[in-house]
Amino acid sequence: MVSLDSESDVLGRGDRAPTFELPGADGETHSLSDFADKDALLVVFTCNHCPYAKAKIGELNRLASDYDDLAVVGINANDPEEYPDDSFERMQELVERGEIQYDAYLFDETQDVAAAYGARCTPDPFLFRNDDGAFKLAYHGRLDDAPNPDDEPSEREMAAHVETLLSGDQITAVEKPSRGCSIKWKPGNEPAYWDV
Repeated sequence: MVSLDSESDVLGRGDRAPTFELPGADGETHSLSDFADKDALLVVFTCNHCPYAKAKIGELNRLASDYDDLAVVGINANDPEEYPDDSFERMQELVERGEIQYDAYLFDETQDVAAAYGARCTPDPFLFRNDDGAFKLAYHGRLDDAPNPDDEPSEREMAAHVETLLSGDQITAVEKPSRGCSIKWKPGNEPAYWDV
């Protein structure tokens, strides 16, 4: 397991969210435009097996439940050939059992979407504001202040950022990188920004 921090070297604040059209664990295909009726969008690159990602499922479920104007979208881009627990079938099981209750849990089989966002680790959260129909990056950083899977958070940082955004204010907080397992790229799929 490689643990590393996320960095904002592909998308910066104010940049538009790269589009996507991906299969969901709910049997539907989801695109960025499907969430256009929401004021905010939280895209989180995550997976099934990583202990860092698993430790944040509860918080992502809570965010999805607590805010009607926020869409929480998980995207799994890991290579299931090397990491079978990150398979699409396993994603479907977790959703069917109710363990994952995001607005959508999507599979990025080509890994193109993860590369377009500059995803580095699982989980890697990107919070977007709906700006007249265009989702623009408002914050890229961790969900809370618990750096390790077994740590209990004392501050729900992303929830506070969501509150700020939904109240109509700008998020001015310094971005604090997320920490997690590295994205598991397929051989030869490592994007240009990947230097691990």
